[in-house]
This record gives sequence, C-alpha cells and structure tokens, in this order.
Amino acid sequence: MRIVVILFLVMIVASLGSALLFLLRDRGNGGTRVARALAIRVGLSLTLFAMLMAGFATGLIDGKL
Repeated sequence: MRIVVILFLVMIVASLGSALLFLLRDRGNGGTRVARALAIRVGLSLTLFAMLMAGFATGLIDGKL
C-alpha cells in the first residue's frame, strides 16, 4: 500500500509540474492544457483520498503507512 501511495504522490507532483510547464511555455495562450493538467491532478488527489479512506474503513491500513 505504501508503494501505491508514493506512486500517486509522484504522479500528482508530475501533473502539477506539467501544468506549470504548460503555463510558462504557452504564455497565456491556450490555457486548456493547463486546465487539463490541473484537472488530472485533482482527479488523482481525490482518487488517492478515496483509496486511503477505503483502506482505513476496511482495515487494510491500520494506522501508519
């Protein structure tokens, strides 16, 4: 479970970095790529949160990762 959480965190940071790169590279033109990258980050964050809550509720995760 620890590896899955770390992978999700790495993907979240990578998505945030790509949004920054798109923002700097596009210079305000075509913000759809930035919005898409940020939407992916939000989706990954919500998925990770739901997985952690389900893990705690079912007892898969006891108290520490």
